[in-house]
Amino acid sequence: MIEGEKGAVLVISSHVVRGTVGNRAVVFALETLGHPVWAVPTVILPWHPGHGRATRVAIDAADFDALIDDLIRAPWRGEIKAVLTGYIGDAAQAASIARLVRALKTENPDIHYLCDPVCGDEGGLYVPLATAEAIRDELLPLASVATPNRFELAWLAGAPLETNAAIMEAALSLGPSRMLVTSAVPMMAGSTGNLYLSGRTALLAEHRQVPNPPNGTGDLVAALFLSRLLDGLPEERALHLATASVFEIVARSSKRGADELTLEQDASSLSTPMAMVQMRRLVHPGAKRTR
Repeated sequence: MIEGEKGAVLVISSHVVRGTVGNRAVVFALETLGHPVWAVPTVILPWHPGHGRATRVAIDAADFDALIDDLIRAPWRGEIKAVLTGYIGDAAQAASIARLVRALKTENPDIHYLCDPVCGDEGGLYVPLATAEAIRDELLPLASVATPNRFELAWLAGAPLETNAAIMEAALSLGPSRMLVTSAVPMMAGSTGNLYLSGRTALLAEHRQVPNPPNGTGDLVAALFLSRLLDGLPEERALHLATASVFEIVARSSKRGADELTLEQDASSLSTPMAMVQMRRLVHPGAKRTR
């Protein structure tokens, strides 16, 4: 690795031909912020399934596992400073990814692993049950950071999450030392928020809700938050910048009437967002227990 260059991020998620979800969003964001990226597709789609039915090109389990073997023994694997996983195509891929993460951590215990447990939304699970269980059982225990939405966290923790207090308790029960929960319960009317929990810190970043936002916001916030952590920013600043960038891009994309995030027109929003975000400190559940 060239002196002064940022370490590479290995990203593993879906690939769409048209649109800015999965790896299309993550790779663009990370490269815009200066990170070399290794990108592995878990499934190939013409477009996001929300736009209508289309061909789903699955990556054969044996081929995917062989690709992981190649990455484990790659002579450049020392370049990798972080791994980010999103949508996975089937349960078998989770086992392969877990093997890769363990191998990289063996050589570099300080490597970051961000697990975005993409498995559902308010409508319920949209991946097979076995895939969701594999994410929960094989990937989350390895993660240093997790970025579920509130509905995914509710399924993973097996509890309804109607308050931010419940969200924090569920986050603590799952194990990753740092968790950023999107679509948290807002404290301001007409808003939405990202709730971040780590150590003794509990933060809520709120912004105005944009009606019918394009897909890909979860992928984008995961990539941006990871980038800011890799840059060594304080957690509160990392959360603020990631939230502001996503809000700004969503608002601009919606104003244009776009059905996808217009990342190519909003690269400046990734690096220097100007959107207003309300930051709040919440009472960490651990603080109550030590009183």
